[in-house]
Amino acid sequence: MKAVILAAGVGQRLGPGHPPKALLEFGGKSLLARHLEILRHAGIERVTIATGHQAPRIAAELTALGASQSGFASCVLNPDYRDGSIVSLWAMREELAGGADILLMDADVLYDYRLMTRLLSSGHGNCFLMDRRIEPGEEPVKLCVKGEDLVDFHKIPRNPYDFCGESVGFFRLSPGIAARLAAVADSYVAGGKRGVWYEEALRDVLIEAPGSFGYEDVTGLPWIEIDFPEDVLRARSEILPRLADLPRGARL
Repeated sequence: MKAVILAAGVGQRLGPGHPPKALLEFGGKSLLARHLEILRHAGIERVTIATGHQAPRIAAELTALGASQSGFASCVLNPDYRDGSIVSLWAMREELAGGADILLMDADVLYDYRLMTRLLSSGHGNCFLMDRRIEPGEEPVKLCVKGEDLVDFHKIPRNPYDFCGESVGFFRLSPGIAARLAAVADSYVAGGKRGVWYEEALRDVLIEAPGSFGYEDVTGLPWIEIDFPEDVLRARSEILPRLADLPRGARL
């Protein structure tokens, strides 16, 4: 299995003067370093990172971690990263359509490694992670279930559902679904719809292939998406102290 990490965005909501969100540090380690440690522990073969904003800094971090020299991780530059995250997904189309199982990830999540274990050990070939604790409002991306089926994936769901939870932002994709996602991203960009979130393309694939996706409930495990300054504070004060240590020998 290969991992694709989307790390090209500016992160404007954090305010001026911050590094790329993948380089925010928690407990003396960048989010990127934490991702790579967890992914190596999980047995991921290779990691490709979509970069844009301050791309040389992310490349330098990979070098400092020894991840680029070993061939474990590399970058693909999206020069049009300001257009929208769908363009970053499109920039990774060759990775997505390469015939491998794919782990698609947001870069701006601080999380317990057991979430990744839950995702990769799932019996679902295509799988979302869901946390049923969800904050009210339109900000969280919602994963919606009706009966036993996933029926929607959006900040503002459009289809009827029985319950919903928040998506963690990590997705396990089979080769066929990953290739289809690449094709949908290509159709967005070719059609001039470059300003949308990449989740729109993932929603399209979910809707057109009902029953192809499952989910794992990770409610209770610590994680947080970093969007606002208050998220950084909460990550350091509430989430970081709750993270389980990786097993010995799993670090880079």
